[in-house]
Amino acid sequence: MSPDRADQSYRALLHAVPMGFCIIELLFDEGGRAIDYTFLEMNEAFVSQTGLHDAVGKTIREIAPGIEEAWFEIYGEIARTGVPRRFEQDSPALGRYYQVYAYRFGAPEDWQVAILFEDILPRRTAEEKLRQNEARFRFLNDLHKATAALSDADTVLATTTRMVGEHMGVSVCAYADMDEDQDGFTIRGDWSAPGSPSIVGHYSLAAFGRKAVSELGAGRPLIVNDNLAELEPHEAKTFRDIGIAATICMPLVKDGRLAALMAVHYKDPHVWTDDELALIREVTERSWAHVERVGAEASLRELNANLEARVEDRTARLVAAEEALRQSQKMEAVGQLTGGLAHDFNNLLMGIGGSLEMIKARLAQGRVDDLDRYFHAAQGAVKRAASVTHRLLAFSRRQTLDPKPTDPVRLVADMEELIRRTVGPEIAFEVHAPSDIWPILVDPNQLENALLNLCINARDAMPEGGKVAIAIANRTLDNAAAGERDMAPGDYVTISVCDTGTGMTPEVRAKAFGPFFTTKPLGEGTGLGLSMIYGFVRQSGGQLRLHSEVGEGTTMRMFLPRHDGAALAEEGAEADGVPADGAGETILIIDDEPTIRMLIADLLTAAGYRVIEAGDGASGLRALDSAGRVDLLITDVGLPGGMNGRQIADAARALRPDLGILFITGYAEAAVIRDGQLDPGMGLLTKPFDMDRLGARVREMLEG
Repeated sequence: MSPDRADQSYRALLHAVPMGFCIIELLFDEGGRAIDYTFLEMNEAFVSQTGLHDAVGKTIREIAPGIEEAWFEIYGEIARTGVPRRFEQDSPALGRYYQVYAYRFGAPEDWQVAILFEDILPRRTAEEKLRQNEARFRFLNDLHKATAALSDADTVLATTTRMVGEHMGVSVCAYADMDEDQDGFTIRGDWSAPGSPSIVGHYSLAAFGRKAVSELGAGRPLIVNDNLAELEPHEAKTFRDIGIAATICMPLVKDGRLAALMAVHYKDPHVWTDDELALIREVTERSWAHVERVGAEASLRELNANLEARVEDRTARLVAAEEALRQSQKMEAVGQLTGGLAHDFNNLLMGIGGSLEMIKARLAQGRVDDLDRYFHAAQGAVKRAASVTHRLLAFSRRQTLDPKPTDPVRLVADMEELIRRTVGPEIAFEVHAPSDIWPILVDPNQLENALLNLCINARDAMPEGGKVAIAIANRTLDNAAAGERDMAPGDYVTISVCDTGTGMTPEVRAKAFGPFFTTKPLGEGTGLGLSMIYGFVRQSGGQLRLHSEVGEGTTMRMFLPRHDGAALAEEGAEADGVPADGAGETILIIDDEPTIRMLIADLLTAAGYRVIEAGDGASGLRALDSAGRVDLLITDVGLPGGMNGRQIADAARALRPDLGILFITGYAEAAVIRDGQLDPGMGLLTKPFDMDRLGARVREMLEG
């Protein structure tokens, strides 16, 4: 390869990677101390990773006067010693946190350093959020353990206020009962930090000001960060007299009336966070529910000795309700966390995978054959990460589904040969399916994955061989039967996978659908399989039921809602390989991720399309309104600026009723799909996707 071609290949690779890169020349004072550096060269990602523009030939102090001195010490040492360094460093001046690899570049006398870096602040923020959530869950669990066995309401509240106060580091934590007339309240118990006085006593709500009356009276929390700055002088005096500068008062509303308060206070101003507010709200609801349970138990015990059985039954019901509430809150919290992380993770995967594809295509023209194994390794990592993300989204019931009217009998028949090969010859396999089975509305690909995973689980439960059967049946559930299964009454199709394997103990059955629970050896299972299937079935409007006994095998039964229309006719196979070139059609791309927008635009431009780009919905609509011919809109679902992809699509259809629209998303958005399916002329691709697949889908939509 000629030097010019090699240099072109190097620069193409350098500018395509998502990490920032630059070469700097150090400037020293007379004492040999590094005091500044000049930018000599950088790649395209430099701006997105630093926010600095037009840096070539300029010093860092010129374009970022407040830059930290630590950078000069680090790079000066590398330039002097020639010892490369890998490190992480905060940069408040740029609002970033960097992961850096730096090494001396060129001859020692040039005083040049090459730097490869990435802003990891979003990842660190997500990790910190995860740590905070874990700490919150541990505290709530500890609080439950500490109060579960208590039988006196005052003791429950005293324990709660002490633990909350110590956990949050506040000055005072208290609980109060509202007067019947709603004009006053009595603090009948509190916890105070050393040096803070108790505030037990009776108070007038009006004395704390109009904000307290209006917020608490409306059932909203009273939040004050600094009473001197936020309240009238006479209102702030009431707080100061009892040693309070900042407060959150969480109301408890019963039957439309303010019944009680849980409050935490600081003696100094304090800016309350959303996490603190959420914790206080959850503690308030749980504590008062526990107090009511304790009161109910005491009342029942007082009736007479003959009512002990009823007391036990009532207590068991309340405990079960509490457990169900805790599980629901846990699943929702974990679902929100994993869903949000998966959205960001999929965007990163899209950038990595798409960049590697484009780099490979361009470098292949330069005949750099030895790079292939690196590209294949990177693409393999993308696919594995995407698989984990898919499982997390399925578990959290936030995966992007593409439901279609489906014939379950035909779907199972099409899978029969695959399942037989998967379970192996030592396992007998059979299907029981009447001819009058109703169609269902479901994502057929996800249903196939669920069936295959259930059959694999059945196979693993029969190491000595056995039988696996799939049974399909119509089932109508009345109110009672539906209520037992936590479902709406109506018509369903059941698809059951039955095996003659080892079965499950009651302990295993109780945890089978829990996240990250597995009975397989370490490294052979993620523990997300059944929870993923459970999430998919529930997201599809159905239910997954488990029946198993030790030594008698296991039955997994999916209830899927009946579809009133007919199943779709069998579709042709999806096109493989490089799509046909465009013929000058105009495509508008709306995505807030510059890397993804760039990759899609490059692919489509190279294929012969005219491309218009927009980073948010508002600018996309302006482009759509001012542009001439537009043949297709490609839009992300989650967009900044107050409008999501579905709203953009609706506005676009108002301007151009026949416009084709292709949604791309890494995170399910309920607003995209209406009544279980996309509108005519709309399509959906889930991130990360192969660039060839995108090109084929674009051609398919343009051809109608």
